[in-house]
Amino acid sequence: MRHRLDLRPRFAELDPYGHVNHAVYVSWFEVARCEALDAVGAGLDRLHAAGFQVVVVELSLRYRRPVTWNDTVTITTEVVEEGKASSRWHQEVLLADGSIAVDADLRAGVTDASGRPTRAPAWLLDAVSGLRA
Repeated sequence: MRHRLDLRPRFAELDPYGHVNHAVYVSWFEVARCEALDAVGAGLDRLHAAGFQVVVVELSLRYRRPVTWNDTVTITTEVVEEGKASSRWHQEVLLADGSIAVDADLRAGVTDASGRPTRAPAWLLDAVSGLRA
């Protein structure tokens, strides 16, 4: 299931040219991944209570079109590959006409509460599979 989150840029996220600043997309993608995990029952509260974290270990963004103050965007989030200790994700910022403004590919790893890499528990693997493309 591809998770979808609608956002509208806030004034503080704009650069002097009236475009969303390039660094803001990293935050937007993080918010969308957290919302996606929550939607499949693996929200940050459950991860924390179980002593796990999902952390970004690689991130690549491609900027294709600017997003401006007047745009409402949809951020899509999906898992494209799953493993015992890491997974690969793809995310897109879509404009109202369906065109891609920015897309991201990332690898996320699982750690224990201290940040030490570990294998994901079965319940987390099951949950993340719900975001599979």
